[in-house]
Amino acid sequence: MRSFFAGRSILAGLAALAVAAFGTVEAHADKLQDILQKGVVRIGVPLDAPPFGAQDANRNPIGFDIEMAEMVAKGLGVKLEMQQITGANRIPFLLTDKVDIVISVLGLTPERSRQVMFTAPYANTFLAVYGPKSSPVTSPETLGSTRIAAAKGTTQELAISAAAPKADLMRTEDDATAAAAYITGQADLLATNSIVAQALAKQNPNKEFERKFVIRRSPAHMAVQMDQHNLVRWLDSFIFFNAMNGELDRLHRKYLDMPMDPLPTL
Repeated sequence: MRSFFAGRSILAGLAALAVAAFGTVEAHADKLQDILQKGVVRIGVPLDAPPFGAQDANRNPIGFDIEMAEMVAKGLGVKLEMQQITGANRIPFLLTDKVDIVISVLGLTPERSRQVMFTAPYANTFLAVYGPKSSPVTSPETLGSTRIAAAKGTTQELAISAAAPKADLMRTEDDATAAAAYITGQADLLATNSIVAQALAKQNPNKEFERKFVIRRSPAHMAVQMDQHNLVRWLDSFIFFNAMNGELDRLHRKYLDMPMDPLPTL
């Protein structure tokens, strides 16, 4: 009797392992092959962070990340399905399988790397705090009661929260709302990407965008679901190829008004 129950326990254990293994295969299906078989790639892009993503007069998406998404789809030989995302929902959209790839001026952090996989960087940028020349702020320690706007969930919002926990941080839903808060005087300072600040300064010549302090260098990366090694490898190859053939330099000059500097590697 004892050996009978022991045998049943062993069989039950093997069955459980089989189910677990099957479930793992299902959870970690090859996204690259899935995209190629379906003939469609779903890419999350920003429309609130010019020059990486915005809308023209006819409400068509334009920008660095928009063109990158189009190039990725063309490189894969599939149809592009773009979905608008914000700084706060970029990673949640990947985790809930609403998109296959995020191309949204996304900075890499160790915390984010526990949730998603990053590609090699495709654009050089840094994060900083901007404001009027009259502002005495020169570092996180000198923020005091100065109100600073930043889109929640972004690298700049997280970095300022960590460096100055007592800062008067106005957390907005997206980058466009953060910029609007600064431009309209609801906030004294703006934390954003250097290229975004450059575009905002051109669009708002009567508003000062002096750099008060740099948060950190933050190259833009693409991101995919965790364990999608084949898709990350393909995207890395895509980035390398377009860096070598001059296409990334073209995009840097077209949208960022500067040549492409050598990019760091992972």
